[in-house]
Amino acid sequence: MGFLDAILGRSKLIRPDLDRLFALPSTAITLQAGAGLTPTGQGSVCFASVEGGAFLQLQQDVQELLDADTPHGGVPVEFSQDGYGYSWLRVRHPAEDTVSLVNDLHTVNTLLQDAGFGTHLLCSLISFRDATSDRQLALVYLYKRGTFYPFAPLPGAEDRRDSALELQIRALLAEDLPMESDLARWFPLWGAPGLEI
Repeated sequence: MGFLDAILGRSKLIRPDLDRLFALPSTAITLQAGAGLTPTGQGSVCFASVEGGAFLQLQQDVQELLDADTPHGGVPVEFSQDGYGYSWLRVRHPAEDTVSLVNDLHTVNTLLQDAGFGTHLLCSLISFRDATSDRQLALVYLYKRGTFYPFAPLPGAEDRRDSALELQIRALLAEDLPMESDLARWFPLWGAPGLEI
């Protein structure tokens, strides 16, 4: 950061460390042992949509690349758009194959970043569920912050979250992941692909 940036109040942009996503498979073990939450095999990447042929071609390339890795009978990559105009790419794998799921999420983020669309990336998530109850949880990676936070929508309750579970998970994973310290940035992701109530 230069002298003028300091005077004008501009901060240096931190390039996210996408390799932090690779901590999620071991984190899944901690979640299962400490909270009874297991991976669902679903994850997604959220990004701001961009108009233009280059972005559409990149979307097609990502879909073809990930669909080629889908096992026979598997569900291909799905693109969708939410009510706020953000695009989502959902990836599915068998619930026990968290490593492949994380690899695909990392690939999508890297391809978008390397193609110059890194500023459009918002977050990635991987979802978990409690087999004995309806509790669900997403571990959300904030692309621009390089941090994670838990999001736990309450089952059967629209637009309500389980704040106690979120705080419990933050404490449980404090040594495994760089957790987002600013709770105001723990944005709710109602109806996110892979986290439908």
